[in-house]
Amino acid sequence: MKAWKHFITITRHRWLVRGGCFRIGLYWQGLIHDLSKYSPTEFRTGVKYYQGVRSPNAAERDDKGYSEAWMHHKGRNRHHYEYWTDMNKATRVYEPIPMPRKYLAEMVMDRRAACMVYQGKNYHPSSALEYFEKSRERELMHPQTKQELGYILTMLAEQGEKETFRFLKNEVLKGKPFPWEE
Repeated sequence: MKAWKHFITITRHRWLVRGGCFRIGLYWQGLIHDLSKYSPTEFRTGVKYYQGVRSPNAAERDDKGYSEAWMHHKGRNRHHYEYWTDMNKATRVYEPIPMPRKYLAEMVMDRRAACMVYQGKNYHPSSALEYFEKSRERELMHPQTKQELGYILTMLAEQGEKETFRFLKNEVLKGKPFPWEE
């Protein structure tokens, strides 16, 4: 039964991300989003640690001290800021680099969909922003990515999907400057 519930959860998540990506013109990314979740490494973990109210990767991390499924996932999916880490040639230290805009936009859709799936009827447009503000992940992101993501999630919370999706499609994905860049 957990296998079926996990399958439904990840498929619903992908469906929501796909719908958002299609609305802003990211058709290919919408189609291939999170396909690695169906791989044996990620799917088995998802079934074993399925709870329905949070990521099985968090439960695996609680149990083992790390999440093998997450390490597999973040290395294959460019819409996660963790993917965008490389060695600085000058310092020879691994550090975050800015995310390309098309993956930043997909990350917004991913976070929105995750909140919709795990919060269910308690989801509201500020859910993704609230999660972002509570987490420590901001400390690990490239400052530019953190600023851009925070701006977009704030827009989603304050102005809603229609305006945020318009902004992503017509400004972010077309390379127009963010307000602080003008």
